Amino acid sequence: MALSLKDAETDRLAREVAALTGESLTTAIRKALAERLERERRRRGQPSDLKRRLHAIGAACAALPDRDGRSADDIVGYDGDGLW
Repeated sequence: MALSLKDAETDRLAREVAALTGESLTTAIRKALAERLERERRRRGQPSDLKRRLHAIGAACAALPDRDGRSADDIVGYDGDGLW
């Protein structure tokens, strides 16, 4: 799939970013668009990809059975005074 940049300033900016980062023109454009998309999603209150993935991991962990009947304090090793 091709992308044609018909604006000279856009072409110049893309080439400058690619030259500074040592990336290909395609990679520089893809990363710039991905970063912009992420910023816009955050600005609009949409969760980021990382936030969605972390939430999915948390939900999967919460669904696991509790195989240890001890309290959190017992597992950590706190005594009655909250000390080890």
